[in-house]
Amino acid sequence: MVDTEYIRSQFPILKTVINGKYPLVYLDNAATTQKPLAVIQALTDYYTNCNANVHRGVHYLSSLATDMFEQARQEVKDFIRCGDDGQVIFTKGTTDSVNLLAHCLAKTFLSKDDTVLITQMEHHSNIVPWQIASQDYGFTLDYIPIDNNGELVLDKLYKHKDLDKVKVLSLTHISNTLGTVNPIKEITRFCRQHNIITVVDGAQSIAHQIIDVQDLGADFYCFSGHKVYAPMGIGVLYGRKKLLDKTDVYQGGGEMIKQVTMEKTTYNDLPYKYEAGTPSVADAIALGKALQWFKSLSVSDVTAYEDSLLEYALQRLDEIDGIRIIGNAAHRSSCISFVCQGIHHLDLGTLLDAMGIAVRTGHHCAEPVMQFFSIEGTDRISFAVYTTRQEIDMFISALQKAVKMLR
Repeated sequence: MVDTEYIRSQFPILKTVINGKYPLVYLDNAATTQKPLAVIQALTDYYTNCNANVHRGVHYLSSLATDMFEQARQEVKDFIRCGDDGQVIFTKGTTDSVNLLAHCLAKTFLSKDDTVLITQMEHHSNIVPWQIASQDYGFTLDYIPIDNNGELVLDKLYKHKDLDKVKVLSLTHISNTLGTVNPIKEITRFCRQHNIITVVDGAQSIAHQIIDVQDLGADFYCFSGHKVYAPMGIGVLYGRKKLLDKTDVYQGGGEMIKQVTMEKTTYNDLPYKYEAGTPSVADAIALGKALQWFKSLSVSDVTAYEDSLLEYALQRLDEIDGIRIIGNAAHRSSCISFVCQGIHHLDLGTLLDAMGIAVRTGHHCAEPVMQFFSIEGTDRISFAVYTTRQEIDMFISALQKAVKMLR
């Protein structure tokens, strides 16, 4: 059971008052989650008591910081159920992780005769890096389309005309715009049978369901800390060790080397091979604390609670004439995108903000989705463990007022 009153007491920012009148109703969690006191305190504690660079230092503060940094890595491994054959690499976030993979996989495994598949529902961060890599390395980039429900047309994978040439599939676990939950286990099972490397963008799934990367079967899984109650600027790339061992390096510099001479460089062991330069130590430690805090709530309870919020919000939105929900997948989670007939999404979002309701407006870095549905953008609400039914009611009330004003 989720005790929202107790949980909300741990988020000071939720007490914010907008325009001196309206309590903040924060429904922009797909963009970033707020941070609990445990995470804020972890940042303060690090810089107050143990600020030092990690690894190789023999002094007390460096040893302490290193222990805390590596303990955070262990927290990530435990949270995503990494297993002995997996590795956890700290990155700046999902975008950084995908850029790393697009470059390294293309350089190591792909030729000009090969194909990489993405999907039409991807965030730009899982489109643009592959487009750049395609231009740089010459492979073909293709995509799996979506249907009118916002679900993948998976026959375009299963019956791909050049299936023997498909070497990598990179796709989102949960769409940041449609809320569609993709059948990752089914997809990765098929890809393993056809020797296709799978990359999963977990930015929108990490805070909404139990993540077991071994059970999902993905070769790589990426997420951002700020989507799961941790600071911005820290993220994770999980990968299978056998693939990471074979894959060429991404960036050069300190930490990722064993030895450097003026003639050549020998690279470090995993995971440090991919962690060039001074890491974001405090943010990594705070990520570990965030995952520890989140896990203490029972992730399965959080999933059930948020699913009930989603169902309730959809029911309430159905009460308002002219609202069109974008995406109607059989399996969905975490967010709702909608348009209101005759009203621009930005105008609607602006009026909602004036009444204390924080929503996201625009194309949500998923322009191909907008193009498919022939719209410029949407208003999007997205939930977190601290969201309440009362807040959904407050949102609906404000939405009704805004619609009346704009029509």
